[in-house]
Amino acid sequence: MPPPNSSSINAASSDKSEDIEPLLCDDTVPPRCCSARLNLAILMFLGFTVVYGLRVNLSVAMVAMVNTSDAGLGRNNSVAHACPLPAGSENSTGTFEQPDGTPQYPWDSETQGWLLGAFFFGYLCTQMPGGYLSGHYGGSIFLGLGVLGTAALTILTPLAAQWGPYWLFALRVLEGLGEGVTFPAMMAMWAHWAPPLERSRLITLSGSGSNFGAFVALPLTGFLCQALGWPAVFYLCGGAGCLWAVLWFMLVSDDPRTHRRISEEERGYIISSVGNQGGGHGWSVPLLRMMTSVPLWAIIVTQMCSNWSFYTLLTSLPTYMNNILHFDLKSNGFLSALPYLASWMCSLLTGILADSLIERKVFSVTTVRKVFTLTGMLPPAGFLLAVAYAGCNHVLTVTFLTLSSATAGTSAPGVFLNQIDIAPRYAGFLLGITNMFGTIPGVIAPIITGYFTEDVRLSLLEACLLTVEYIMLLCGRQHTMAGWRKVFWVSAAINVGGAFFYALFGSGDIQAWAVAEEDEGGAERKRSRAVST
Repeated sequence: MPPPNSSSINAASSDKSEDIEPLLCDDTVPPRCCSARLNLAILMFLGFTVVYGLRVNLSVAMVAMVNTSDAGLGRNNSVAHACPLPAGSENSTGTFEQPDGTPQYPWDSETQGWLLGAFFFGYLCTQMPGGYLSGHYGGSIFLGLGVLGTAALTILTPLAAQWGPYWLFALRVLEGLGEGVTFPAMMAMWAHWAPPLERSRLITLSGSGSNFGAFVALPLTGFLCQALGWPAVFYLCGGAGCLWAVLWFMLVSDDPRTHRRISEEERGYIISSVGNQGGGHGWSVPLLRMMTSVPLWAIIVTQMCSNWSFYTLLTSLPTYMNNILHFDLKSNGFLSALPYLASWMCSLLTGILADSLIERKVFSVTTVRKVFTLTGMLPPAGFLLAVAYAGCNHVLTVTFLTLSSATAGTSAPGVFLNQIDIAPRYAGFLLGITNMFGTIPGVIAPIITGYFTEDVRLSLLEACLLTVEYIMLLCGRQHTMAGWRKVFWVSAAINVGGAFFYALFGSGDIQAWAVAEEDEGGAERKRSRAVST
């Protein structure tokens, strides 16, 4: 029987009078430094750093892989520019310098689009299955194999490219299949490992590896291409992923009960804090009740709105600044990655702040999630509009884009970990659902962008096949400030709408359909004993 002041915040709450408060006494909490749960978060952080590097490396290396003189991609476009070209840029060939003997391929724009979009074919398919299986069998095996499989396939990229674009396309689809299980598996593991009062900091730390990975990968990939040739990018990134997987399988366990190096004090604290909801779910899940759950739909809609802005911002810096401001991104790789660094730092700080507010009972879990969701969606919308009206000023544009990413990072302890609040037992499966819906804006947003910039006319099928980066690259050829302002206005409006939708319908309370049957039975027996006495 756990001590009286170490009760679980996840205890069944079918009777409001029997609500149990979370653990608040600092003297009963084992030290976080060097703890097993913190080590797990750091390992996950490193894993997602590698994962995001594996995801974006092709989009950066593609510049070096393609022979622009053969593909006809280096042609000059005699168009009117919204901003004046910098001195000497008219005679620039745009050739990407690499070591002699590095292979290049005559892939046209359509082929490049298919190759860049191939990843999402697989990525969308394994979100829900990965979350479901992780919740049943445990997430460590799926997270480890997802990264290992993607890393091993990445090493084969130069060989697949040599064999032809069809082989490379198939390889990228397989990489997407492997990587699609990683985020749902992460959330399924934290359902076992994260004490309710530490969820924000642990989950934001582990998930922030994606932002840090982008910050490292964007400039590093360009440097490696120039110094060692583009094949080295895939060998080194793939090798790093394989090395991480070895450490993962050696050091990680699905549950604190089976961890070999955890202290008994920490094990007892986690088990008593998480309660019965820390267990996995069976083969059956309450799918119908999930699909009619208003708080779950609040997460889905809000993440879709937030990701619309994210995908726009993801491509705005390299595309808007290159095609509108004619900013030399090759020599300023750090600036192109700076927004990701800002977002990473803000997510870590707000994760700690969110837990502190809950622990000190300043706000309820629901209020904390809503506050950080609002701060992570409303200010970024304003800064996106500021980018549109910054004119041809490079400094202002970089500043506003960085501020937009930084403030967006504050939503990490908000809606993006809300799944574990409303249904800890099904957290991995729910993240698979929300992440699948959250990827849809990556398809729709480019269609709207293409309409506003009026340079490309893509069919729906073509738009679905191409990645956001590639389509917005095409859209950016119009070089009109007015078209891009419409893009930013739409993104900002959708962001604001999503923020207010979550403010109205979001919740941080565990839902009735998420309470295990044994918890409901225990609560009923407790009430029966109270009546009989």
